[in-house]
Amino acid sequence: MSKLGGVWLYILIIFVALGSAWSAWAAVMSSPSYKVQTDSLNIGGDTENSASYRLRDTAGELANGATSSASYKIMAGYRPMQEVYLALSAPGSVSLTPAIGGLTGGTGNGSAALTVTTDNAAGYTLAVKAGTAPALQSGANSFADYTPAFGGTPDFEWAVAAAAAEFGFTPEGSHIPAKYKDNGTNACNAGGNDTADRCWYNFGLADETIAQTGTANHPTGTQTTLKLKAESGMSNYQPAGNYSATLTVTAVAP
Repeated sequence: MSKLGGVWLYILIIFVALGSAWSAWAAVMSSPSYKVQTDSLNIGGDTENSASYRLRDTAGELANGATSSASYKIMAGYRPMQEVYLALSAPGSVSLTPAIGGLTGGTGNGSAALTVTTDNAAGYTLAVKAGTAPALQSGANSFADYTPAFGGTPDFEWAVAAAAAEFGFTPEGSHIPAKYKDNGTNACNAGGNDTADRCWYNFGLADETIAQTGTANHPTGTQTTLKLKAESGMSNYQPAGNYSATLTVTAVAP
């Protein structure tokens, strides 16, 4: 944790995985490099595509489809049996370090590793939002949400005024959106680089996309690192208190 003249900085992360159907069934066959969730023997069928359609067909199945009652649900057949697998792993909490002086100022840092795994052919979207505005609060006191120089565009360099206290984030990983990629020198939402500790932004009450892909990544999954930073400027006095932020991370399979 980061102490700032009696100020403690603590982040609680709530994570949610949402899909058209969510499953955590055991695989019928697996190896270190693949998993077969369900299998079927048929005389034909496959997935066919064109510019205007996508067809998934199977030949040789009888009595397939969904059947349910108040006490059971049967997904009979190869195609009806397929459901989207979506998993999200994240830490329950993050503490910011090192200690920050209440009168002299300083910076606390932390990070959360968020791993999404899905077999959905359309991929997934990972988003984060804060539970309050500003996000980092202690009673009537707070750190302001980070203020980028240009609204809607992350700052390449983290910058907080000497008389201010702010809290923000940057995502890092192979699936981050263009907004958080940089040109390697001075600008975000420009180029295709993912330079470490660059492109800082503010939390809000609405979901902010921090990772997205249009393909499956099962069974290995993909990690996105959410880096967190809070700073009190050298001319700022931050009242003592137990400061905390609640962040909700959501993974959705379209």
